[in-house]
Amino acid sequence: MPVQIYSPFEVSNFGNQTCFLSGKTLNSEEEKIQVFPQWLMSRYNLEDQPFKLLDESMATYKDLKLPCSAIINENYLEPLENEIAAAFNAGYDAVKSLDELKLFQWAGKLLYGIIFNEVQAGIKQQYAQGEEFNISQSIIHKFSHLHLMLQSLNLPIILEDFKPFSLFLFRVDNAKNEFGYRDEINTLTFSLRIKDFGLIICMQDNGANRYYHHEIWEKIKDEVLHPIQFEEFSGRVFYSAYLFNRLPEYNILPVDDELYIEEMPLLGMSSKPLFDDWINKIYGQVLENFWKNWGFLLLEIIKDPENPMSFLFDANGNFINASAIELPL
Repeated sequence: MPVQIYSPFEVSNFGNQTCFLSGKTLNSEEEKIQVFPQWLMSRYNLEDQPFKLLDESMATYKDLKLPCSAIINENYLEPLENEIAAAFNAGYDAVKSLDELKLFQWAGKLLYGIIFNEVQAGIKQQYAQGEEFNISQSIIHKFSHLHLMLQSLNLPIILEDFKPFSLFLFRVDNAKNEFGYRDEINTLTFSLRIKDFGLIICMQDNGANRYYHHEIWEKIKDEVLHPIQFEEFSGRVFYSAYLFNRLPEYNILPVDDELYIEEMPLLGMSSKPLFDDWINKIYGQVLENFWKNWGFLLLEIIKDPENPMSFLFDANGNFINASAIELPL
Protein backbone atom coordinates (compact mmCIF):
# COMPACT_ATOMS: atom_id res chain seq x y z
CA MET A 1 0.00 0.00 0.00
CA PRO A 2 1.46 3.40 -0.97
CA VAL A 3 2.66 5.57 1.89
CA GLN A 4 0.16 8.34 2.68
CA ILE A 5 1.97 11.45 3.84
CA TYR A 6 0.14 14.18 5.73
CA SER A 7 0.50 17.80 4.53
CA PRO A 8 -1.09 20.18 7.07
CA PHE A 9 -0.02 23.31 5.21
CA GLU A 10 -1.84 22.19 2.05
CA VAL A 11 -5.13 21.81 3.91
CA SER A 12 -4.39 24.53 6.51
CA ASN A 13 -5.20 22.20 9.36
CA PHE A 14 -3.98 23.57 12.69
CA GLY A 15 -6.91 22.72 14.93
CA ASN A 16 -6.81 20.56 18.03
CA GLN A 17 -8.97 17.80 16.57
CA THR A 18 -6.24 16.35 14.33
CA CYS A 19 -2.96 14.63 15.20
CA PHE A 20 -0.13 16.95 14.20
CA LEU A 21 1.98 14.12 12.78
CA SER A 22 -0.43 11.65 11.20
CA GLY A 23 -3.40 13.86 10.32
CA LYS A 24 -5.78 11.36 11.96
CA THR A 25 -8.86 12.64 13.79
CA LEU A 26 -8.42 12.56 17.57
CA ASN A 27 -10.86 11.15 20.08
CA SER A 28 -10.72 14.32 22.15
CA GLU A 29 -9.18 17.80 22.10
CA GLU A 30 -7.46 16.75 25.33
CA GLU A 31 -5.30 14.27 23.37
CA LYS A 32 -2.12 16.37 23.46
CA ILE A 33 1.58 16.22 24.25
CA GLN A 34 3.92 18.89 25.61
CA VAL A 35 6.10 20.67 23.06
CA PHE A 36 8.94 20.79 25.58
CA PRO A 37 8.97 17.26 27.01
CA GLN A 38 8.00 16.88 30.64
CA TRP A 39 11.36 15.36 31.61
CA LEU A 40 13.18 18.43 30.28
CA MET A 41 10.79 20.90 31.92
CA SER A 42 10.99 19.10 35.26
CA ARG A 43 14.79 18.90 35.21
CA TYR A 44 15.20 22.64 34.59
CA ASN A 45 12.03 23.95 36.32
CA LEU A 46 10.68 25.35 33.06
CA GLU A 47 6.95 24.71 33.45
CA ASP A 48 6.01 28.22 34.61
CA GLN A 49 8.87 30.10 32.98
CA PRO A 50 7.76 32.71 30.38
CA PHE A 51 7.98 31.91 26.68
CA LYS A 52 7.51 34.82 24.25
CA LEU A 53 5.68 34.15 20.99
CA LEU A 54 6.29 36.04 17.76
CA ASP A 55 3.23 38.25 18.27
CA GLU A 56 4.87 39.41 21.55
CA SER A 57 2.27 37.57 23.63
CA MET A 58 3.57 35.54 26.55
CA ALA A 59 2.94 31.89 27.29
CA THR A 60 4.69 29.48 29.63
CA TYR A 61 6.68 26.44 28.58
CA LYS A 62 3.92 24.14 29.84
CA ASP A 63 1.30 26.06 27.81
CA LEU A 64 2.89 24.91 24.55
CA LYS A 65 1.20 21.69 23.45
CA LEU A 66 0.62 19.66 20.30
CA PRO A 67 -2.47 17.63 19.39
CA CYS A 68 -1.19 14.08 19.10
CA SER A 69 -2.86 10.70 19.00
CA ALA A 70 -2.13 8.30 21.84
CA ILE A 71 -1.00 5.66 19.32
CA ILE A 72 1.53 7.97 17.67
CA ASN A 73 2.79 9.12 21.06
CA GLU A 74 3.11 5.65 22.56
CA ASN A 75 4.59 3.93 19.52
CA TYR A 76 6.91 6.59 18.14
CA LEU A 77 7.38 9.72 20.26
CA GLU A 78 7.72 8.25 23.76
CA PRO A 79 10.43 5.73 22.74
CA LEU A 80 12.37 8.57 21.10
CA GLU A 81 11.91 10.81 24.17
CA ASN A 82 13.12 8.04 26.45
CA GLU A 83 16.25 7.46 24.37
CA ILE A 84 17.03 11.18 24.10
CA ALA A 85 16.36 11.79 27.81
CA ALA A 86 18.72 8.97 28.83
CA ALA A 87 21.48 10.27 26.55
CA PHE A 88 21.05 13.90 27.65
CA ASN A 89 21.15 12.81 31.29
CA ALA A 90 24.40 10.90 30.69
CA GLY A 91 26.02 13.80 28.83
CA TYR A 92 28.18 14.51 25.81
CA ASP A 93 29.55 11.04 25.08
CA ALA A 94 26.08 9.46 25.12
CA VAL A 95 24.63 12.24 22.97
CA LYS A 96 27.49 11.85 20.48
CA SER A 97 26.73 8.13 20.18
CA LEU A 98 23.10 8.80 19.15
CA ASP A 99 22.03 8.54 15.53
CA GLU A 100 22.06 12.14 14.23
CA LEU A 101 18.70 11.51 12.56
CA LYS A 102 17.16 10.88 15.99
CA LEU A 103 18.56 14.15 17.31
CA PHE A 104 17.11 15.89 14.25
CA GLN A 105 13.72 14.22 14.76
CA TRP A 106 13.66 15.16 18.42
CA ALA A 107 14.71 18.78 17.90
CA GLY A 108 12.54 19.05 14.78
CA LYS A 109 9.46 17.88 16.67
CA LEU A 110 10.15 20.50 19.34
CA LEU A 111 10.67 23.29 16.82
CA TYR A 112 7.63 22.24 14.80
CA GLY A 113 5.63 22.30 18.03
CA ILE A 114 6.59 25.94 18.53
CA ILE A 115 5.68 26.67 14.89
CA PHE A 116 2.30 24.99 15.40
CA ASN A 117 1.57 27.16 18.44
CA GLU A 118 2.75 30.29 16.60
CA VAL A 119 0.44 29.50 13.66
CA GLN A 120 -2.50 28.88 16.01
CA ALA A 121 -1.85 32.22 17.74
CA GLY A 122 -1.58 33.98 14.35
CA ILE A 123 -4.84 32.48 13.12
CA LYS A 124 -6.68 33.58 16.28
CA GLN A 125 -5.22 37.08 16.14
CA GLN A 126 -6.07 37.69 12.49
CA TYR A 127 -9.50 36.09 12.87
CA ALA A 128 -10.24 38.49 15.75
CA GLN A 129 -9.31 41.36 13.42
CA GLY A 130 -11.59 40.01 10.69
CA GLU A 131 -8.67 39.08 8.46
CA GLU A 132 -7.72 35.86 6.72
CA PHE A 133 -4.55 34.22 8.02
CA ASN A 134 -1.64 34.68 5.62
CA ILE A 135 1.83 33.19 5.67
CA SER A 136 4.53 33.58 3.02
CA GLN A 137 5.02 30.82 0.47
CA SER A 138 8.73 30.52 1.28
CA ILE A 139 7.94 29.93 4.96
CA ILE A 140 5.26 27.38 4.04
CA HIS A 141 7.85 25.67 1.82
CA LYS A 142 10.32 25.34 4.72
CA PHE A 143 7.76 24.30 7.33
CA SER A 144 6.14 21.76 4.99
CA HIS A 145 9.45 20.06 4.29
CA LEU A 146 10.33 19.97 7.99
CA HIS A 147 6.98 18.29 8.66
CA LEU A 148 7.59 15.84 5.81
CA MET A 149 10.97 14.86 7.27
CA LEU A 150 9.42 14.42 10.73
CA GLN A 151 7.12 11.77 9.31
CA SER A 152 10.19 9.54 9.08
CA LEU A 153 9.25 8.93 12.73
CA ASN A 154 6.01 7.12 11.99
CA LEU A 155 6.17 6.20 8.29
CA PRO A 156 8.60 4.08 6.22
CA ILE A 157 10.35 7.15 4.81
CA ILE A 158 13.95 6.74 3.69
CA LEU A 159 16.22 9.75 3.20
CA GLU A 160 18.27 8.66 0.19
CA ASP A 161 21.97 9.21 0.98
CA PHE A 162 21.63 12.72 2.42
CA LYS A 163 20.87 14.58 5.63
CA PRO A 164 18.41 17.47 5.40
CA PHE A 165 20.18 19.21 8.29
CA SER A 166 23.49 20.54 9.60
CA LEU A 167 24.31 19.36 13.12
CA PHE A 168 27.08 20.60 15.43
CA LEU A 169 27.75 19.00 18.82
CA PHE A 170 30.37 20.23 21.31
CA ARG A 171 31.61 19.54 24.79
CA VAL A 172 30.84 22.71 26.79
CA ASP A 173 31.90 23.61 30.32
CA ASN A 174 28.41 24.70 31.38
CA ALA A 175 27.39 25.74 34.87
CA LYS A 176 25.44 23.12 36.79
CA ASN A 177 21.69 23.19 35.99
CA GLU A 178 22.20 25.82 33.26
CA PHE A 179 19.55 25.73 30.52
CA GLY A 180 20.43 27.59 27.35
CA TYR A 181 17.83 27.35 24.60
CA ARG A 182 17.45 29.40 21.43
CA ASP A 183 15.56 29.06 18.16
CA GLU A 184 14.84 31.00 14.99
CA ILE A 185 11.80 29.55 13.31
CA ASN A 186 12.13 31.56 10.07
CA THR A 187 15.45 29.84 9.37
CA LEU A 188 14.55 26.65 11.30
CA THR A 189 17.65 26.89 13.47
CA PHE A 190 17.88 25.45 16.98
CA SER A 191 20.45 25.42 19.79
CA LEU A 192 20.48 23.82 23.23
CA ARG A 193 23.21 24.14 25.86
CA ILE A 194 22.83 21.94 28.94
CA LYS A 195 24.83 19.45 31.06
CA ASP A 196 28.32 19.17 29.50
CA PHE A 197 27.36 19.77 25.87
CA GLY A 198 25.94 22.19 23.34
CA LEU A 199 23.91 21.25 20.26
CA ILE A 200 23.11 23.33 17.17
CA ILE A 201 20.92 22.15 14.28
CA CYS A 202 19.93 23.90 11.03
CA MET A 203 16.84 21.91 10.09
CA GLN A 204 16.42 22.53 6.37
CA ASP A 205 19.71 23.23 4.60
CA ASN A 206 20.85 19.80 3.34
CA GLY A 207 24.15 20.26 5.18
CA ALA A 208 25.04 23.62 3.61
CA ASN A 209 25.80 25.37 6.90
CA ARG A 210 27.99 22.45 8.00
CA TYR A 211 30.06 22.93 4.85
CA TYR A 212 30.06 26.75 5.19
CA HIS A 213 31.67 26.51 8.63
CA HIS A 214 33.78 23.40 8.03
CA GLU A 215 37.16 25.13 8.50
CA ILE A 216 36.22 26.50 11.93
CA TRP A 217 34.41 23.27 12.81
CA GLU A 218 37.52 21.20 12.12
CA LYS A 219 39.58 23.44 14.42
CA ILE A 220 37.21 23.34 17.39
CA LYS A 221 35.07 20.18 17.16
CA ASP A 222 37.21 18.19 19.63
CA GLU A 223 37.78 21.04 22.09
CA VAL A 224 35.96 21.72 25.35
CA LEU A 225 34.30 25.10 24.86
CA HIS A 226 33.61 27.84 27.34
CA PRO A 227 29.89 28.84 27.16
CA ILE A 228 30.82 32.16 25.53
CA GLN A 229 32.74 30.24 22.84
CA PHE A 230 29.76 28.02 22.15
CA GLU A 231 27.52 31.08 21.90
CA GLU A 232 29.99 32.67 19.50
CA PHE A 233 29.88 29.67 17.19
CA SER A 234 26.08 29.55 17.58
CA GLY A 235 25.94 33.19 16.52
CA ARG A 236 27.94 32.33 13.42
CA VAL A 237 25.60 29.48 12.51
CA PHE A 238 22.40 31.41 13.20
CA TYR A 239 23.70 34.28 11.06
CA SER A 240 24.79 32.02 8.18
CA ALA A 241 21.38 30.30 8.30
CA TYR A 242 19.90 33.76 7.72
CA LEU A 243 22.30 34.30 4.79
CA PHE A 244 21.43 30.92 3.22
CA ASN A 245 19.35 31.84 0.17
CA ARG A 246 18.04 28.54 -1.18
CA LEU A 247 14.80 26.68 -0.61
CA PRO A 248 15.80 23.02 -0.83
CA GLU A 249 13.74 20.85 -3.15
CA TYR A 250 13.29 17.09 -3.06
CA ASN A 251 12.21 14.23 -5.27
CA ILE A 252 9.67 12.02 -3.52
CA LEU A 253 9.66 8.48 -4.89
CA PRO A 254 7.20 5.80 -3.72
CA VAL A 255 8.72 2.32 -4.01
CA ASP A 256 6.43 -0.53 -2.93
CA ASP A 257 5.41 0.31 0.63
CA GLU A 258 8.26 2.77 1.25
CA LEU A 259 8.81 6.41 0.38
CA TYR A 260 12.25 7.53 -0.76
CA ILE A 261 13.22 11.19 -0.52
CA GLU A 262 16.24 12.40 -2.45
CA GLU A 263 17.74 15.88 -2.44
CA MET A 264 17.91 17.99 -5.56
CA PRO A 265 21.11 20.04 -6.15
CA LEU A 266 21.04 23.26 -4.13
CA LEU A 267 22.74 25.23 -6.89
CA GLY A 268 19.95 24.39 -9.35
CA MET A 269 19.97 26.65 -12.38
CA SER A 270 21.40 29.61 -10.47
CA SER A 271 25.05 30.72 -10.48
CA LYS A 272 24.43 32.79 -7.36
CA PRO A 273 26.38 31.60 -4.26
CA LEU A 274 24.35 29.64 -1.69
CA PHE A 275 24.97 32.31 0.95
CA ASP A 276 24.58 36.07 0.74
CA ASP A 277 27.53 38.28 1.71
CA TRP A 278 28.70 38.16 5.32
CA ILE A 279 28.52 41.65 6.88
CA ASN A 280 30.47 42.02 10.09
CA LYS A 281 28.26 44.78 11.51
CA ILE A 282 25.19 42.53 11.28
CA TYR A 283 27.16 39.59 12.64
CA GLY A 284 28.21 41.87 15.51
CA GLN A 285 24.56 42.58 16.27
CA VAL A 286 23.92 38.84 16.39
CA LEU A 287 26.87 38.36 18.77
CA GLU A 288 25.65 41.19 21.00
CA ASN A 289 22.42 39.23 21.43
CA PHE A 290 24.13 35.87 21.93
CA TRP A 291 26.58 37.39 24.45
CA LYS A 292 23.90 39.22 26.42
CA ASN A 293 24.79 37.24 29.57
CA TRP A 294 28.26 38.79 29.54
CA GLY A 295 27.21 42.35 28.70
CA PHE A 296 29.30 43.00 25.59
CA LEU A 297 28.00 45.84 23.41
CA LEU A 298 28.09 46.16 19.64
CA LEU A 299 30.66 48.97 19.71
CA GLU A 300 33.08 46.74 21.63
CA ILE A 301 32.39 43.73 19.42
CA ILE A 302 33.11 45.55 16.14
CA LYS A 303 35.68 48.03 17.44
CA ASP A 304 37.81 46.65 14.61
CA PRO A 305 35.16 46.26 11.86
CA GLU A 306 37.34 43.84 9.88
CA ASN A 307 38.02 41.61 12.88
CA PRO A 308 35.06 41.37 15.27
CA MET A 309 35.80 40.34 18.84
CA SER A 310 36.31 36.61 19.26
CA PHE A 311 36.77 34.25 22.19
CA LEU A 312 37.33 31.29 19.88
CA PHE A 313 40.52 32.48 18.15
CA ASP A 314 43.34 34.87 18.95
CA ALA A 315 44.75 37.47 16.53
CA ASN A 316 46.86 34.76 14.88
CA GLY A 317 43.89 32.46 14.31
CA ASN A 318 44.83 30.02 17.08
CA PHE A 319 42.16 28.44 19.26
CA ILE A 320 41.87 30.00 22.71
CA ASN A 321 41.74 27.38 25.46
CA ALA A 322 38.58 27.77 27.53
CA SER A 323 40.60 27.82 30.76
CA ALA A 324 42.40 30.97 29.57
CA ILE A 325 39.20 32.98 29.18
CA GLU A 326 38.56 35.61 31.84
CA LEU A 327 35.25 37.46 31.76
CA PRO A 328 33.77 40.35 33.75
CA LEU A 329 31.42 39.28 36.52
